[in-house]
Amino acid sequence: MARIEPFRAWRPRPDLAERVASPPYDVINTEEARELAGGNPLSFLHVVKPEIDLPPGTDPYAPEVYEKGAENLRRLIADGVLIREGRPALYLYRQRMGGHVQTGVVAGASVDEYEADLIKKHEHTRRAKEDDRTRHVEALNANTGPVFLTYRARPEIDALVAELTAGEPVYGFTAPDGVVHTLWVVDDPADRDRLREAFAGVPVLYVADGHHRSAAAVRVRAKRREANPAHTGEEPYNFFLSVIFPHDQMMIMDYNRVVRDLAGMDEAAFLDRVRERFDVEAASEPKPREPRTFGMYLGGRWYRLRAKDGTYPADDPVRSLDVAILQDNLLAPVLGIGDPRSDERIDFVGGIRGTAELERLVDSGRWAVAFAMHPTSIDQLFAVADAGKVMPPKSTWFEPKLRSGLIVRPLED
Repeated sequence: MARIEPFRAWRPRPDLAERVASPPYDVINTEEARELAGGNPLSFLHVVKPEIDLPPGTDPYAPEVYEKGAENLRRLIADGVLIREGRPALYLYRQRMGGHVQTGVVAGASVDEYEADLIKKHEHTRRAKEDDRTRHVEALNANTGPVFLTYRARPEIDALVAELTAGEPVYGFTAPDGVVHTLWVVDDPADRDRLREAFAGVPVLYVADGHHRSAAAVRVRAKRREANPAHTGEEPYNFFLSVIFPHDQMMIMDYNRVVRDLAGMDEAAFLDRVRERFDVEAASEPKPREPRTFGMYLGGRWYRLRAKDGTYPADDPVRSLDVAILQDNLLAPVLGIGDPRSDERIDFVGGIRGTAELERLVDSGRWAVAFAMHPTSIDQLFAVADAGKVMPPKSTWFEPKLRSGLIVRPLED
């Protein structure tokens, strides 16, 4: 079963929601955050990227950064920008990006179920990033960034969500990137219970995005449980902020690669090496249309690469992923990039930026070659997670991104 818990959120006054809502902390850097929040003291970037309010060059992991985030959250509360929900609620959060629409349930997800692998993972986490999210949650005594969860869609949940979103939302606005965000409060006890009962029939949830936030929730719970001799398992710290979407509403975009050099080869020698494991032809369009094919931008031209049969194990849920095929057959053996997590010769470009960004980077002369990927599918994500394995780094790019600041989940009643 999937246990979802209502809670009394801090959330913006309806007339201020658009000014408060911000991009998530991990998709923009400090300078971008400083620019976006400039002139807007209500932006939630002051809470999730609080180094923007400290002198330039401040270590983003310094203690004073977390203290500043807590101070900024307290200020938004004291000034009446954020208001506390009168009674525990679940929330329905809809995003519209062009013709794509997705509606998720905002709830507390269970740390117990995460530890029991009933909330399945598909990525490794880094200790430093876990430390960062843990310290942020502890300093603010709240979850400020949701974990993006998904599940295999169920018609009874779809019908219930459709019914509950037929009423008037509390928020509805268009963000600067053109994405429309709409939120409904579900605080009627009967409606809350119907949603909870519907999710009790969901056997497992999957982390789509937010592995470090969910791992931090485990660490925060462990510390608070140890410090609480009256621990019952029902305290707010036993749950973490999540938005849960059905799988058939998910949009996964390509997560593309750029490499700084050709490992000492000229273009002709490089292409000869690539042809050992890929069929190579000139391409009239950048994006690959099917799995196991790749766009490659080199020397001002696009090429289509198609992985040759026998160069990857088709029955392995991880090594048959496009990102793994490119890594195992080209990036590592041809370009010498053994660990894409740490090698500074490679970088990653979310598909939302388009293939024109890949062309721009290579044409600038700072990068030698770019690879346009076919998106990983949600079924591939499920297969990897169900097998208890992890995907290679930068395998998925989800859009649209969840805005931060619309729902803050305190770790106290």
